Amino acid sequence: MKAKTIGKLARLTVLGTTMAAAFAAQADNGVLNLYSARHYQTDEQLYGTFTKQTGIKINRIEADDAALLERLKSEGAKSPADVILMVDAARLAKGDEAGLFQPTKSATLDARIPAKLHAANTKVGTDWYGFSTRARVIVYNKDKVDPKTVQTYASLADPAHKGQVCTRSGSHPYMLSLVGALIARDGAQATQKWAEGMVTNFARAPRGGDTDQIKAVATGECGVALANSYYYVRMARSDKPEDKALMSKVGFIWPDQAGKGTHVNVAGAGIAKHAPNHANAVKFLEYLASDEAQQYFANGNNEWPAVTTIKVDNPALASLGEFKAEDVSIGAVAKNLPEAQRILDRAGYK
Repeated sequence: MKAKTIGKLARLTVLGTTMAAAFAAQADNGVLNLYSARHYQTDEQLYGTFTKQTGIKINRIEADDAALLERLKSEGAKSPADVILMVDAARLAKGDEAGLFQPTKSATLDARIPAKLHAANTKVGTDWYGFSTRARVIVYNKDKVDPKTVQTYASLADPAHKGQVCTRSGSHPYMLSLVGALIARDGAQATQKWAEGMVTNFARAPRGGDTDQIKAVATGECGVALANSYYYVRMARSDKPEDKALMSKVGFIWPDQAGKGTHVNVAGAGIAKHAPNHANAVKFLEYLASDEAQQYFANGNNEWPAVTTIKVDNPALASLGEFKAEDVSIGAVAKNLPEAQRILDRAGYK
């Protein structure tokens, strides 16, 4: 485990020992203990509305996904967590693999959340549901790259773009989720070839977050990069002069619009394995699928609602236009993650 993650986990453990005891003591009809990797301003309104509607108080522990997963493993059966909220299919899959979720049976959730945006249904229920979506887009430097040459994920591995490509680390969940989707779409052999081509085309070793990739494209360090759509929107909406200057240098592309569509990921949640307030947890998940909550849940991070009937009033998202999303289930992506990591490792994707 990285030192930074260990440090965060240590701080969480010190803080959480007292909080966990307090949460466990409140295992009644009036509370919900939420472990969340989300940290957006509109979430306060989201949670406040739930409490106002139900009278259920939300106790929160917030940290990044890796620290929360380690905490849950450490707490085991004594964990006070009722709901676990993660921001990527790969992270949800890791929690599922570690046995941190319990199946949920809810006709409301099954009716509201499309089957391709949640874990596989079983006779005993569904382990987790996606509640908002984001797309993995291509960002290019307007002066260095002809957008016609980077219209697909496959095009990034074309020898014509040698020395131009930048991405996150090959072990990052966003990268793993994309590769998991490519395996489902094109097969492992084709995806292996793609990963090797990507490595050959690197402008530099993978590093940094999605905002770093966009900035590197804007400055010309990279010609083209991958980023989640909400990072692009966030910078495009910025009032900072430096961000405006950077964004004037870049353009974005919905990949594979003439083919299998753009890769879509989710932020999602499930009921914790040892949830002391199970009924409240079900109420909370069903609330996240409501019209009102879907507006908060998606707009808080410039994402799209999972519920397809919801219309989002977000000018920044609207400015991106409509796009064709891939028809790959998040469950299939999650299933392919171990193979995705092996493919990236074999390709030398650092």
